[in-house]
Amino acid sequence: MTLLAHAWILLPAVLLAGGLIGATGIGGVLLVPVLTRFGEVPPPQAIAAASLAFALPALVALRPLAREPALARRTVPLLAGALAGAAGGALLAQALPARVLLGGVTALVLFAGVRGFMARDRHADAAPLLPAPVLAGLGLLVGIGSALTGTGGPVLLLPLLMLCRQRVDFAVIAAQAVQLPVALTSSAVHAAAHRLDWDLAAVCGVLMLVGSLAGQRLARGLDRQRLQRFVSGLLLLVGAWFVSLLFA
Repeated sequence: MTLLAHAWILLPAVLLAGGLIGATGIGGVLLVPVLTRFGEVPPPQAIAAASLAFALPALVALRPLAREPALARRTVPLLAGALAGAAGGALLAQALPARVLLGGVTALVLFAGVRGFMARDRHADAAPLLPAPVLAGLGLLVGIGSALTGTGGPVLLLPLLMLCRQRVDFAVIAAQAVQLPVALTSSAVHAAAHRLDWDLAAVCGVLMLVGSLAGQRLARGLDRQRLQRFVSGLLLLVGAWFVSLLFA
């Protein structure tokens, strides 16, 4: 397993990715580039392993959802849409140019980060809850894009929800939870195509689960305004990294 050959850099990086998932919903975006660049894992296998690995940190989001039934009901349309979209995205993973998709994701992430910094906190509660069909449509788009890129879901869903001025605490939890249907559906397709390294996915998943639990605990001390600024800053950093990948 390639992961063990480069454990000194890979294991801390995967753990960090899990911590960022738990704190902000974003972080899984690090996994595929780390596996391909430092672990020398071929991109199709890296995307397949990442897809399954995201299932474990997604379980962290089930705890706050279980404590708030109303919040859980809000996520159902998103998760249903993501479930359907992930299947189609996994099937298209070998057919569409990843560079074009990465360009669109980069623009979305940067715009959401800038808007998050410019918005005042009082606007966080201003937008009403999106209707279920719109949430399902967002989930469908996120499922397709996530399965294509192996990013898990949050890096697409979180900026979309922030652009729609949804509450940041709901956006973070929904972004964490959306990883589960994306992970299960897309990894099943990858397994059927014999692209899935089960050992690699298991190690990555356990590490991200541990990091996610720690990250969620750290995020509890942040109020909504600070959390929004932190998420916005992280979106800008991720967007800048994506720009470097586009022009590398």
